[in-house]
Amino acid sequence: MHRLAYTLTGPPRGFPVVLLHHGLGSGAAWQEQVPVLAEAGFRVLTYDRWGYGASEPRAQLHTPWFEPDVEDLQDLLDALGLGQVALVGHSDGGTIALYFAAQHPERVRALVTAAAHVYVDPTMHPGMEALRQVYETSEPFRRALNRVHFGRGDAVFEMWYAAWHRPGVLGWDARPRLRRVTAPTLVVQGTADEYAPASHAEAIAEALPKAQLALIPDAPHMLPQERPEAFNPLLLDFLTSQTT
Repeated sequence: MHRLAYTLTGPPRGFPVVLLHHGLGSGAAWQEQVPVLAEAGFRVLTYDRWGYGASEPRAQLHTPWFEPDVEDLQDLLDALGLGQVALVGHSDGGTIALYFAAQHPERVRALVTAAAHVYVDPTMHPGMEALRQVYETSEPFRRALNRVHFGRGDAVFEMWYAAWHRPGVLGWDARPRLRRVTAPTLVVQGTADEYAPASHAEAIAEALPKAQLALIPDAPHMLPQERPEAFNPLLLDFLTSQTT
């Protein structure tokens, strides 16, 4: 067992929305979305995934299938007494949301992915290597990581980088599993994503039985944080339409 740090925001009787953060982030990454969702009447759950933020440290990520992370999400929902929820996941968090929805379709009313990926191709590696270069040369970047992860920024970066360079990751393709997702899904990606072309979002939408695709022009990988004015209206409209 391991400890997870979480926060619940919004009216207690609001429909629960769970926000799953990206691979170098924490629950705090959703600061542009939590107030908007809470104001709209949703009960918002954010948490630091195992190994991140204020949650318990972790030796390695279990990419590309994230089995412990999917189990953690189920355990947390059960512990909080949350039955059916809406899931919103960014990047690695989006992949975890897709896996959970495939394994537990009865628990997911609606699903939103932002810049998620379900396979790896060589076009993704230049972006990862560029981020590695930023990490090695930018003191402000490292300070920000340490602040988010309470002094463990270096360990989090190395854990994430090593996970996506494990043998066998290049052969990963989760699209066949997505056929088991029954929830209506909004698939969002920016056309200027540094880590993968828009064809990744198109592939996810094509693999899902009930998907809508939204490509945000010129938006980067960190679109929930850097382009909330474009992302939030899509998010709010979709969740409202599926949960009321």
